[in-house]
Amino acid sequence: MFQNEVKEIRRLLDKEGNISEAGFAKKLNWEYNRADITARPCRIKEWDYYYIGNDECALCLTMADMGYIGALSATVMDFTEPSQITKSAVCFFPMGSFRMPYTSIAGDCSRKIGKVEMTFINDGFTRRLYGKYPKFGNAGETLSFNVTLTDFPEESMVIATPFEKKGYFYYNQKINCMTADGGFSLGDKEYSLAKEKKTLATLDWGRGVWTYDNTWYWGSLQTYLADGTKFGFNIGYGFGCNDQATENMLFYDGKSHKIDEVTFHIPQKDGKDDFMSSWLFTSSDGRFEMQFEPLIDRYAPFDLKLFAMIPHQVFGYFTGKAVLDDGQTIELTRTLGFAEKVHNKW
Repeated sequence: MFQNEVKEIRRLLDKEGNISEAGFAKKLNWEYNRADITARPCRIKEWDYYYIGNDECALCLTMADMGYIGALSATVMDFTEPSQITKSAVCFFPMGSFRMPYTSIAGDCSRKIGKVEMTFINDGFTRRLYGKYPKFGNAGETLSFNVTLTDFPEESMVIATPFEKKGYFYYNQKINCMTADGGFSLGDKEYSLAKEKKTLATLDWGRGVWTYDNTWYWGSLQTYLADGTKFGFNIGYGFGCNDQATENMLFYDGKSHKIDEVTFHIPQKDGKDDFMSSWLFTSSDGRFEMQFEPLIDRYAPFDLKLFAMIPHQVFGYFTGKAVLDDGQTIELTRTLGFAEKVHNKW
């Protein structure tokens, strides 16, 4: 498949609000500005999603301004039990009032919906994520969190993808393998996300104008190899027209390694997706071949019929191989990561 790598800094959108050059990059080479968008404000989607986890527990945080609905979402997972809790506080018609940063390099965002508070501070060297979510637990416990992220890798996955409809696009960066330190509490129970526990973090930074009905597939992993080197991957499709590039990429010691198309083989049962049975992942170039054993299906639907977000984000263990650009093969055995299928009407 053709993969157009954009290496020079350029404006993301042209005068008609279309992507100036579609493709992928290893750094944030496109300059996003909300004022360049020609579509209606209610169609604009902007979000920051963080996953912070180790082999024992994880925290997911989302701050999202999706035009006619805004959300502060949190998930806590205990991989030793296993269990998960996901909740979202929503507001209507934020229409850009979240003031999400135009770049992931630096910039802060903070929001309060009801009594739920989230703040993401980024000075370009350190990211600090803190906040609280009252009545989050099953018994009404408050979720409190405070995490610091450092050691941003030199390279990441960046993609600028058009949709078939003019003025519609998706601009996205995935930063894997950031070092995390901190923790969260649920009532009186404390969970450690200390760097001594080999806690790592991923950022999914998304900006764009989306068509109404979409289904996407996304998978991600980050870990320390036996020699202490950080390794991760980002795989996925369904984010627009991928004829100029895919977002499939391996991450090794801070560098990005581009791979071709990856297919998610989700098992079927009675004609439906069987998310909790073993999955298979294959690649067109043979550089990514994995089996996936599910542990937790983070199924948290928000369905108002005309507006719906129906995610199956499945956490579990990957076993298989990934081949770097120089031919080095990385072998994984029961390494924690996630893969998801999400259907949105938004």
